[in-house]
Amino acid sequence: MTTVGVRRSRRLGRGGMRRLVPLAAVATAGALLLSACGSGSGSGGNAKSLTFWISTVPGQDAGWKKLVAQYKKETGVNVKLVNIPYDGYPTKLHNAAQANSLPDVADVPALDPIWSSKLIDLSSIANNKSNNINANFLAKDSSGKVLSIPSDVTASGLFINETLFKKAGVSVPASPQKTWTWTDFIAAANKVREKTGAKYSLTFDQSPSRLRAMVYEMGGQYVHADSSGKFSVDAATKKAVKYFVGLNDDKVMPKSVWTSGADPSAMFQSGDVVAYWSGVWQVPAFADSIKKFDWASVPTPAQPVQASDVNSGGMMVGFNNNGAAATAAQKFMSWVYEPKQYTELVETSGFLPVESGLNPKYPFTSAAAQAAFKLYNEEIPLYAPISGYFNGAQTNWVLKGKSLTTDPTKTELGKAINGQQSADKALENIVAGYNQQVGGGS
Repeated sequence: MTTVGVRRSRRLGRGGMRRLVPLAAVATAGALLLSACGSGSGSGGNAKSLTFWISTVPGQDAGWKKLVAQYKKETGVNVKLVNIPYDGYPTKLHNAAQANSLPDVADVPALDPIWSSKLIDLSSIANNKSNNINANFLAKDSSGKVLSIPSDVTASGLFINETLFKKAGVSVPASPQKTWTWTDFIAAANKVREKTGAKYSLTFDQSPSRLRAMVYEMGGQYVHADSSGKFSVDAATKKAVKYFVGLNDDKVMPKSVWTSGADPSAMFQSGDVVAYWSGVWQVPAFADSIKKFDWASVPTPAQPVQASDVNSGGMMVGFNNNGAAATAAQKFMSWVYEPKQYTELVETSGFLPVESGLNPKYPFTSAAAQAAFKLYNEEIPLYAPISGYFNGAQTNWVLKGKSLTTDPTKTELGKAINGQQSADKALENIVAGYNQQVGGGS
């Protein structure tokens, strides 16, 4: 079976790394290569020894290293952390399931039908009100069993060239509670472009995720399945997509990003673009790379819906290897998601938390980066449930043995922007692609 999910080290689109640059440690050259051995729990593993598989860039495992050391000190339980290179990770999990040698705990990029039936139910952790875990981003099966909880989340968001906004005398919303509409934002960005002589008002990642976020905010559901699994698009989606295609006029937005893969992040960082629609993973990179102007994250538009496209940075799962090990695994994960420990993980590894009500102190020296993370943490609890739709849909497809191998969004909308077809025809083709790959029942 093919697994699907958001890659742990890179996002769809050309906007840069999906995962955040390590905050608590400097990444060393090369991957941390450790042999992916089984936990031994299938042959006598016990409550005092667990194996925990992760896959992340060197340095960003700092939070996990800190927690497992602390857990051993507090409980005497040894949690062996195994960091596996991303490209081989799904295969190692698949093979481990076939060999009955799965780890006890894992932070995975996606679920796999071969081992999804072996997962511990994490409902008690997810439903613990003191944890404040956002239910929109849980992975559940049809019975309501919680199969995984995100270790962290990512969200689309808006960046501006603050220097240009100030030069033009144009203000931005002070808080997400009083945000602007897309119409208001585009009008403001156009005003800044005209007053400052910038080349474009906006660059926009060539990414289905970023488009979904915009559509959700404009009241649509994008490509959405009904109870039978058949996909369609609603009127609000058609209107939003037509609006988006129209923005690509080589004045408001450059056509080259969606038609020929030009790099929108590089364009924004050049200083010649007023704003950039991308996401939280850009923050640490911008803190280091942008020196020629002041940048800022600003509230995402709502027209009228406050939303984004929110995905799991990683999916925490526990495997039901045997009674003692399974109980110990659940206890460990329960401890991890207690706000005190989870805040430490978020701060040390530079994660955007799935729990609300936290006040993480990130070790950024950049004031813009600190403000950006503060904004994302304020916004996510305000987002409508639609924000987690695609993240949950991927889980449902996996459990049915299906995957969206190729999302037709980029190709079809590129044709619409080029004038080769209408926006409605592009959506018709996108819907057909979804129905062919992941439509229908089990």
